[in-house]
Amino acid sequence: MVYQSEYTQHERFPDLLATTHDDGNGVIVIASENRVTLQIHLLTATIVRVRYAEYGIFDSDFSYAIDPAFERKLPEYYIKETEDDVLIHLPEFYIQVARQHLKVAMWNYDDQPILQDEKGYHWEESYELGGNIVQMTKVHQPGEAYYGLGDKPTHMNLRGKRLVNWGTDEYGYPVHKDPIYKSIPFYYGLHSGMGYGLFFDNSYKTHFDFASERQNVTSFWAMGGDMNYYYIHGPSLLDVSERYALLTGKPEMPPMWSLGYQQSKWSYQPQSQVLDIASTMREKKLPCDVIHIDIDYMDGFRCFTWDKEKFPDPKGMTASLHADGMKVVVIIDPGIKIDFDYEVFTAALEKDYFCKRADGGYIKGKVWPGDCYFPDFTRPEVREWWASLYKELIQDIGIDGVWNDMNEPALFEVDSKTFPDDVRHDYDGNPCSHRKAHNVYGMQMARATHEGQKQWAGNKRTLTITRSCYSGVQRYSAGWTGDNIASWDHVWAAAVQCTRLSISGMSFIGADVGGFIQQPTGELYIRFLQIGMFHPFFRTHSSGDHGDQEPWSFGEQYTDYARSNIEMRYKLLPYLYTSFFQCASKGTPFLKPLAWESQTDSQCIHSNEVTIVGDHILTAPVISPDVKGRTVYLPPGGWYNYWNADYHQGADEAWIDVSLAQAMIMIRAGAVIPFFPVQQYVGELDFDYIDLICYYAEEETESMWYEDDGSTLLHAEGERVVHRFITSADEQGYWIQHTQDGDFPQRKSELRISLVGFPEEISICKVDGKEVSARQGVLHVDSQCEEIRLLY
Repeated sequence: MVYQSEYTQHERFPDLLATTHDDGNGVIVIASENRVTLQIHLLTATIVRVRYAEYGIFDSDFSYAIDPAFERKLPEYYIKETEDDVLIHLPEFYIQVARQHLKVAMWNYDDQPILQDEKGYHWEESYELGGNIVQMTKVHQPGEAYYGLGDKPTHMNLRGKRLVNWGTDEYGYPVHKDPIYKSIPFYYGLHSGMGYGLFFDNSYKTHFDFASERQNVTSFWAMGGDMNYYYIHGPSLLDVSERYALLTGKPEMPPMWSLGYQQSKWSYQPQSQVLDIASTMREKKLPCDVIHIDIDYMDGFRCFTWDKEKFPDPKGMTASLHADGMKVVVIIDPGIKIDFDYEVFTAALEKDYFCKRADGGYIKGKVWPGDCYFPDFTRPEVREWWASLYKELIQDIGIDGVWNDMNEPALFEVDSKTFPDDVRHDYDGNPCSHRKAHNVYGMQMARATHEGQKQWAGNKRTLTITRSCYSGVQRYSAGWTGDNIASWDHVWAAAVQCTRLSISGMSFIGADVGGFIQQPTGELYIRFLQIGMFHPFFRTHSSGDHGDQEPWSFGEQYTDYARSNIEMRYKLLPYLYTSFFQCASKGTPFLKPLAWESQTDSQCIHSNEVTIVGDHILTAPVISPDVKGRTVYLPPGGWYNYWNADYHQGADEAWIDVSLAQAMIMIRAGAVIPFFPVQQYVGELDFDYIDLICYYAEEETESMWYEDDGSTLLHAEGERVVHRFITSADEQGYWIQHTQDGDFPQRKSELRISLVGFPEEISICKVDGKEVSARQGVLHVDSQCEEIRLLY
């Protein structure tokens, strides 16, 4: 082989194209003279799989990330061969494969490059480990920005960063630390107003260089496996998000209570303290739906057991909490204590369910219980067994959710913090080492937990939470950002990480309010609370050895501030629940960076902690002490301050007052936002109306409100309704068109409509042609109405 100057001495690469074969069903196979094979799979008109292998020998075609429900829809296409290239034409773009080195590029039909190989595919042989280190380099386009890649606690735009995916237990991680807990090898590129996505579906340790080593090149590589990636066409970043969700799966609709406030600590014990914490929440009128119980409820940290001295009556405790409107979540870790009097251990040992080293011995590691063995969650029969273990917790005791921790998997007292590379895994019938299975281990544990809860919960929805994961985990679990710190830079990081995870497919996410490590001041706690209240998973959690961190722990004044912010969360629940429905039905990210608002506005492209929540709310955290507000860049369009109705024209910066009692809530002009009355927990009040606030804009704007029973699986059988509101204005007045899709017998019967920002006083209100009067400035109308006309 003759090495070209663009490659190093140890790099191998495809040489000249030898053959091209189109199977007629959207799979184009191109081989080089040195027997490298390139497969291009046209999965839909906008999703293309690109796969290379040396000698044409591919790994088994198996992925934990791809949703089994994903349906391939063969697009129209045709192939044209030229002297230099093979061109594959699809409806919205075309693919160019160069005859030299089989380099691939995607172009739009204005002949602008979207994604373009630089060196393209190349590899290095790994004699020590076996197989190849597979590598890909792409051209960094002028001004290109990059987003995604999961839980990276760094700037939203990843340009100039070099990052790694390898799930790591990183206690008290500083901002910009990498890697940490999650491995999601999916990123977005944005340049020239065009967005695209690239998902590198390889569960080995993966590396990404976004124009860091070389300023004109973006590259990614893996320490084994195939070069196997998916190109996801835009050009809208939102379309890319939803197409990635189509490929890797969407979350199930959660119970509404899981979007309420949640209180946790390492650890609430004994049983009496759990009950006291819940009781104090009610006494102080601090809305709360969930209390979490950490590892100290167990008998010597043995999973699926209870310490009978600390928790003498877990079933009675759970029933008492339920009677007071409080749900219960318990923690379960993967390490199973080596104890021959412990039934879970002996059953798994007898069935040979534990992970083994390459020479046949079990992998033994120290975690909370001491010496442990670890189930191989990549075996289907192990997941089925694990699911069966939840019967007592879920069906008998009545636990409502499960929180999986330490599942990177994490080990104590070893430098690597995890299993040795030689540990073997089944990988669903594709045996491999821990090098390949490490990044999926936590995901498969969460999957087994999710399946166990569904098996034993009957018609109820449940909550699964995981610390570690791989792409596609959103089908099974929510998550949190791990062991953060009570510091101002971690308020910033919470906003950035949760938004990044949301656009990386994992919308059901949150950060520990107040920080898990160290003790926040009252002010810092409230500023954490004010960003957490916009994240789907809204939980205060802390390490008990750093002091108390309940909302009342900082004095009466800060208790009042906490109450005010948590109450606002409960008012917003129908809006947030609707935003989650969009995520569950379409894959729309719950949280979005400003670049999703404007792909050509440089301020939006480089924005960090400013977040769009759902369709129509913008928020940003206060990230410094002793300040009364902050400057925020508002994207194009009009924006109203919820608290005082002040109007701000977008595409400009604005100073927004942000008191400790009132988080930043900016609402898009034209939006219709649904609100609930304040409740101490979801379902406390029986009310038959919804408050809608309409924010004036001349432009046509669409808003949504989703209803179901919030707790059972009946929504999946059609018992739900989607309300859509289309608003517009002219010189005569304002129009609200209301349509409904679905059938939900318990739907709210009345809409109570308030108006904000209208240029003139409304003189006549007509609902479906009939004139009605407002009461104290609020219009009360039947929820079945179709048209509301407000005339000046």
